[in-house]
Amino acid sequence: MWGLIFDRLGEIVYSLIKMTNQTTFHSSLGIKFTPPQIVNELIQFMRADEKRKYKIIIGTDSKDNGNGEADFVTAIVIHRIGNGGRYFWRRLEQDNLHTLRDRIWQEVIASLDLARDFIALMKNYQMPDFDFEVHIDVGTNGDTHELIQELVGFVRANNLEPKIKPDSYAATKVADRHV
Repeated sequence: MWGLIFDRLGEIVYSLIKMTNQTTFHSSLGIKFTPPQIVNELIQFMRADEKRKYKIIIGTDSKDNGNGEADFVTAIVIHRIGNGGRYFWRRLEQDNLHTLRDRIWQEVIASLDLARDFIALMKNYQMPDFDFEVHIDVGTNGDTHELIQELVGFVRANNLEPKIKPDSYAATKVADRHV
């Protein structure tokens, strides 16, 4: 039993070190943040008006750079329902992506990886109540409509709430703005 606990603790510590040391996020104002700093910003934002409802949303968009390479921007959005929000974003590059399907799947995987890491990090803090969503850059119109069912199922299989176009603004508006 203790071996499992130490293994899980090691995974969490490794994940936090990886996120803290290798991931820089930017605010809409261009200020750089580490993941723990973002969690503190989210908490402060929610505590500023505790009577409101909140959503924390993660979404990713990408741009094909040719030759199987793409830029991925993942956004973390805190939405104060009915009264605005804030967001943070990061850019990563990936290669060996030769089809739209590969790129869209990688967008979802990037969002889920970040969601998993942030949920683990947020468990270390006393967070106000919020809903959590993953926004997917697919919709019923266009080339990605055939991917909807499998991507939505994949996100749900990870115990997260998926949203697609036109409701996936973290991916289609926020992340898209920086890709």
